[in-house]
Amino acid sequence: MRVMGLDLGDKTIGVAVSDPLGWTAQGVEVIRRDGNKAREMDRLKELAGTYGVEKVVLGLPRNMNGTLGERGEKSKAFALEVEKLLSLPVELWDERLSTVAAERILLEADTSRAKRKKVIDKVAAAIILQGYLDSGGAGR
Repeated sequence: MRVMGLDLGDKTIGVAVSDPLGWTAQGVEVIRRDGNKAREMDRLKELAGTYGVEKVVLGLPRNMNGTLGERGEKSKAFALEVEKLLSLPVELWDERLSTVAAERILLEADTSRAKRKKVIDKVAAAIILQGYLDSGGAGR
């Protein structure tokens, strides 16, 4: 089962997809958010079709104490929109510290600051998705 992972931010949406067996996650692209929601959703739909996605996992930002803040509520609303648009199940996945982990990976790979800025969101999406896959989520 192929799964799409999303890291929703105010300015970007990081996108990752799993391999066809649902074992590994790969970053695909970063969708820039410029206020044109229709364009963003069209691109998500196009990617889901291209990769034959059967499920979407969206990072849910929680506070360190586990509560949901404003960003968490925005993510929940976005999940409902994606579910309706793609007619696919959308699961929310705790994304605490995923961007920190992505930054660390890119720093260890000696990636330049300019390059990190361009790819960090898709790396974070891959980290979110890989956590979900490792938990056995793709088999649910």
